[in-house]
Amino acid sequence: VYSIEKVGAELIAGADELAAWAAPLGASFFLKPDPAMLPKLSEVSAWAVSQRYEQAAVNTFLEKADYYLVAHALAHRHTVVTHEIASTSVKKIKIPDACIALGVKCVTPFEMLRYSRARFVLP
Repeated sequence: VYSIEKVGAELIAGADELAAWAAPLGASFFLKPDPAMLPKLSEVSAWAVSQRYEQAAVNTFLEKADYYLVAHALAHRHTVVTHEIASTSVKKIKIPDACIALGVKCVTPFEMLRYSRARFVLP
């Protein structure tokens, strides 16, 4: 389990408990962009602008980590884990909508935990 650098930067910018958790994780958890992502960024961008979303929604999506997250998953055939759910709204591009359209597997954290058979045992 890991994330991408852009997500890490957004978390750290929050200056809260989540930022304090994320800050020491570094590059071993928050992966840097790589050459395989470059053509996928174009693919994700082309998809976003070709849809029925309001221009503000497209602009916001392309400025935020979600865009890079979907492109990274597409480039490396990873699964995206998110609490977001697909939506028919034209005001915001949701991660699951982009994943579904681009053929990227997307699951909830609960599905990931179930699939990985995670166990939390209290002493």
